[in-house]
Amino acid sequence: MRFSISEAEYKTRIERVRKVLQRRNLDALYLTNTTSIFYLTGYSFISTERPAALVIPLDGKITFMGPKLEENHVPLKTRLIDTVRTYFDYPGEKHPIEHFAEFLKEMGLAKKRIGIDNKAGATSMYGYKGPPITRKLPEAKFVNMADLVPKMRLIKSSAEISMIRESAKWANLAVSLLQEYTTEGSWDVEVALAASWDASSIMKRALGEEFEPLRGIFPIFAGFRGQIGEMSAIPHAIGTRRRIKSGDVIIAEAGVEIGGYSCELERTMIVGKPSAKQRRCFEVMLKAQEAAIQKIREGVECSEVDKASMGVFKKANLMHLMRHHTGHGLGLEGHEPPWLDVGNREKLRAGMVVSCEPGIYETGFAGFRHSDTVLVTKDGCELLTYYPRDIETLTII
Repeated sequence: MRFSISEAEYKTRIERVRKVLQRRNLDALYLTNTTSIFYLTGYSFISTERPAALVIPLDGKITFMGPKLEENHVPLKTRLIDTVRTYFDYPGEKHPIEHFAEFLKEMGLAKKRIGIDNKAGATSMYGYKGPPITRKLPEAKFVNMADLVPKMRLIKSSAEISMIRESAKWANLAVSLLQEYTTEGSWDVEVALAASWDASSIMKRALGEEFEPLRGIFPIFAGFRGQIGEMSAIPHAIGTRRRIKSGDVIIAEAGVEIGGYSCELERTMIVGKPSAKQRRCFEVMLKAQEAAIQKIREGVECSEVDKASMGVFKKANLMHLMRHHTGHGLGLEGHEPPWLDVGNREKLRAGMVVSCEPGIYETGFAGFRHSDTVLVTKDGCELLTYYPRDIETLTII
């Protein structure tokens, strides 16, 4: 299989953008969002305080504007960006936005209608300060187009689904290694490093020389993020000082980047024989996830999926232990639309990819959450992740 989106598909995306520009009577699109730039061109770079932007004219050459350190990087990664215009560094004797204004003037856009995803003309990274591009080109008409590319990303193509499906396969391996390497007395960071290292090495050997990470340094992250014992009740924990011990509930997770895309796989595991309370919480969480999965299909409102898991928690009198909604979109980012939230009336469509991860969390005791990557289909859904979900398999003896 391919490990990246084809150039032909990128060109199709750009043509879709140009058709929107034509309908909206716009002369160009100006993008600062790095994910949007990657989605349209396949070019990924490290965003810092240094401003960078992509300009797609209705007619003419696609231009990257950014720091000189990206000048030789662009042609190595994409043939879709025709021109690279650079400044030396930020803040510089002459501010980068001053350079950007000049570049746009040279492109004949100084008095044109320009769609833009951020009217500052640059992302506010690492303390960046600068005048907005709108002030530097007062005769141009800037139109908010922040939603254009995110809406294009909602429905995944067959190639995108293929990347996410491949990602899920290797996430399965990574979580299995996490479970295998977890022992009483181990530090979760050591287990995570070992599993991530081994899974990444195995994947590279299997996929061969053509595979490379496109948007991250490490292709596989597998770990616990400190969700050990009582800290498993903190859904977005970062770390814990103590080691794993018998009786702990732990939440294992893995993400794998293939062609810039990733799945999400999380499993609640128990070290040693589960207590009656642990077993009950686990089983209720599992029923809530199953209820949500059963709801996922084209035409169903996102709110209905969230309500399905809530209904299980309410029936079990555990609703007060919920801390978040049922799930979110997946693809180029770990969290992206649509949101499986009771307040979201948006309807699911075939080709959307979402996480399904209802959870319950009792402070001082434990948290219980599985997360699976789910493809929405016309007739229902398909679980792209497939690691076992039952408590017997997920008990570490």
